[in-house]
Amino acid sequence: MHSTDRALDADAPVSATSRVLHLRRGGTSVVIDLDASPTPAIVHWGEELVDSPDESLGSLALAARPQRVSGGLDETARLTVIPTPAGGWLGTPGLEGHRSGAGFSARFDVAGIQANDHRASLALVDGESRLAAQLELRVGPSGLFHQRLTVRNTGETPYTVQSLQLFFPVPWDATELLDTTGRHLRERTPQRREFTFGTHLRESRRGRPGADATLLLAAGRPGFGFETGRVHGIHVAWSGNHRVLAERVVTGEAFLAGGELLGAGEIVLAPGTSLASPWVIGSWGDGLTELSHRFHDEWRRRPQHPRRPRPVTLNTWEAVYFDHSLEKLSQLADAAAQAGIERFVLDDGWFAGRRDDTKGLGDWYVDETVWPEGLHPLIRHVRGLGMEFGLWVEPEMINPDSDLARSHPDWILRGRMQLPPSARQQQVLDLAHPEAYAYIAERLHAILDEHEIAYLKWDHNRDLVDAGSGPEGVARVHDHTLAVYRLIDELKAAHPGLEIESCASGGARVDLGILDRTDRIWTSDSLDPLERLANQRHTALVVPPELMGMHLTSPVVHSSGRAVGLGLSAAVALFGHFGVEWDLTSAAPETRERVAEWVALAKRVRPLVATGRTVDVDGTDPGIDVRGIVAEDAAAAFFTITQVETTVAYPPGRIRMPGLDPARRYRVQVLSPGQPYEDAGQSALEWATQGVVLTGRELATIGLRPPVQLPQRSTVVELTALS
Repeated sequence: MHSTDRALDADAPVSATSRVLHLRRGGTSVVIDLDASPTPAIVHWGEELVDSPDESLGSLALAARPQRVSGGLDETARLTVIPTPAGGWLGTPGLEGHRSGAGFSARFDVAGIQANDHRASLALVDGESRLAAQLELRVGPSGLFHQRLTVRNTGETPYTVQSLQLFFPVPWDATELLDTTGRHLRERTPQRREFTFGTHLRESRRGRPGADATLLLAAGRPGFGFETGRVHGIHVAWSGNHRVLAERVVTGEAFLAGGELLGAGEIVLAPGTSLASPWVIGSWGDGLTELSHRFHDEWRRRPQHPRRPRPVTLNTWEAVYFDHSLEKLSQLADAAAQAGIERFVLDDGWFAGRRDDTKGLGDWYVDETVWPEGLHPLIRHVRGLGMEFGLWVEPEMINPDSDLARSHPDWILRGRMQLPPSARQQQVLDLAHPEAYAYIAERLHAILDEHEIAYLKWDHNRDLVDAGSGPEGVARVHDHTLAVYRLIDELKAAHPGLEIESCASGGARVDLGILDRTDRIWTSDSLDPLERLANQRHTALVVPPELMGMHLTSPVVHSSGRAVGLGLSAAVALFGHFGVEWDLTSAAPETRERVAEWVALAKRVRPLVATGRTVDVDGTDPGIDVRGIVAEDAAAAFFTITQVETTVAYPPGRIRMPGLDPARRYRVQVLSPGQPYEDAGQSALEWATQGVVLTGRELATIGLRPPVQLPQRSTVVELTALS
């Protein structure tokens, strides 16, 4: 295909080899058989076919066509871009809908195609069902494969959309699945299973992705890991209800699919109106690391991606909770500034009546009983210390015990007269209600106009349950999600430079829909560094590390009660947007000095975190975690060696450090912020004390002995290429 858009004639005669579209960029090819029936079919998604001529691609399309077999249909059905039962497809359909119970059958024909070398738009029509559709397909600069489907009602009666799914075929030998599950304080816990015949379905019905949602659904060759094994995965870039599935059918097709999960009657298209699905994004790689780098690299290319160094942040929640006073918070700000903190965020408890978590949500006015002069004295103090000021908000939520709820109970999302079950003593505000939206927008704009606020920590502390527009109203998650997007976009447009964090009971709203308009996510409310290892590794399958909030914590972890050392807590937090969640005024002076050393190291490595490539090392002893970040030009890297538990081998066997330039030589040295280097061995680890120079190939294939460490210890290793 040529690089400029061109139209393809959908009615052109079939040649000896099929007409095909070949979309390619960033190491990825997508080959589409235009002559498949009734709509085109994707015959390849994966490795870029750099030397395949059109004739060969046509033959590839022919080679993918199934034969008719006994017991089957007379016209063989296959997976197409919008498979439906009317075309003979008996698996999960691409579109389901009806007109008041009738007109359920849909079968699309191609009306036109616009395409260039990495993007295509297919116009599809079904005159009988009076529907039109546009399928957008594009391969991004880093090789991500994006799909979005828009369906329009061309009839004269309403059409109810039940589901829209986008389909990503995977190789037949991809027989192992990986997804994640979890709960509050333990999001994105990995789980694997065999990819057998039938459907593996994951749905989020929480009105947000949820702590138990899978960020990625991946299928690969058995035993695929981070470093090796061909693997394909998809992500739904949507912050409301969604569905992903893996399906293997007896007609020889295996695929991943995803889209929005719609409530009963949630989308009814009036004549002439349309519904666009979320973007569903696919990535692939030889190992999960390569798959994740496609997400990271493409996300970093966005014009709105944060470019300045990520400010080291202190959040006040675990330091003061609801115990607010100007004196206490000013002392905390002093301690933060002394440690090198750059952003001070005032968490929950600053607004009217908010002395605990049972009341006040929705009353977005500064509490005059706690702040008689408003927030201005604290903000002046924080900014006078050279730090930015940030503020916690939860605009989508409302406490029944609030002036707002008493004045406007009709603004609460509900499907019945009775309110939905409460969570954290709160309900959800219906932002799709025009008056509720206008109130919240006015309050947030007013707060930002009055104060010098650089950052909003936007929280979302409960699932949406029975979320409707009122008794006997309509399902509202779709419209509410779009309203949240619109509100965030409006705030950022009106307040240039404002940064927003997506927090949702920790990491319950982590998706590329919300991250296309915010500047980071709060990865988890759990700051337990051992719990964070798996969480951060699997969040980074999709999210670039610089957009993941990672904070060191207090000596006793709030969420788990585990006693942890500063070295472990800080080392685990180095691999993202670094911060502190701790009452530093309670720490001894020497401890604060050590915190300052770690903050200084975080500042030194953050350019690497923001631009480098993550490395997760396979094959280590189960008691040892090894991960790192390597500069894009491979000139520098840092790794952590974390002792999760004791090992049977004692001293432990060698660990590898892959991802470097095989031909370059690297000086390898241990960093020990705030204290001299020491380990639990009874003799010195010679390479750590004397220093060594090894090639990238030697480090990747042979490695070196890790230090002998007690459990819950971590060692930071810096690698610098020699000129």
